[in-house]
Amino acid sequence: MYELGVVHRTVDRPARPDVEALAPFGVSTIHEALGRTGLMRPYIRPVYPGARFCGTAVTVLLQPGDNWMLHVAAEQLRPGDVLVAACTTECEDGFFGDLLATSIRAQGAVGLVIDGGCRDADALREMDFPVFSRAVNSKGTVKATLGSVNIPVVCANAVVRPGDVVAGDADGVVVVPAERLAAVTEAAERREANEADKRRRFAAGELGLDMYGMREPLEAAGLRYLD
Repeated sequence: MYELGVVHRTVDRPARPDVEALAPFGVSTIHEALGRTGLMRPYIRPVYPGARFCGTAVTVLLQPGDNWMLHVAAEQLRPGDVLVAACTTECEDGFFGDLLATSIRAQGAVGLVIDGGCRDADALREMDFPVFSRAVNSKGTVKATLGSVNIPVVCANAVVRPGDVVAGDADGVVVVPAERLAAVTEAAERREANEADKRRRFAAGELGLDMYGMREPLEAAGLRYLD
């Protein structure tokens, strides 16, 4: 059960340089470095091509068709934060648009993830304010029902706690638990170095069959070549 009607003002954020060290890596690389965990559902998509972010989570729990708590959450943002909005039940209404983007950017936010709808997509693109949402929907919302700010939430099937690191790009959104940030960054660096070598070998014409030692297992599995 969610805790409703509360705003937790204290968020234990990782050090900014540690978050920035993760930022150059893509979501797929981070997901692999995290042990193939942490992804939000693939229906969470960037509102415009090229949108990406990496920052610390401030979480907000919304009620369906009600964006009141987004305004409450804006006050809790700090530079480098990503606002992560979950909803108590499925809803694709347009909770967020260019006015709220202007507001939360002024507080230092570097992006928004919302398991719901947003609108003003063209304006968000022109602002280059990264939004990843469940839907783009013009339908408006009200301000009538309390949710909460800075509680653990489940957003698109991913658990997000205040202060966790959230990254988004064209491949989706991934959540890195704050306590695993350093280890995941190191694993991502190793993976990138390894992939650079493989990319060079592929470009030179080497086959994955040989690079990954697949021939014998394929033969043992019964693969036959017929001329």
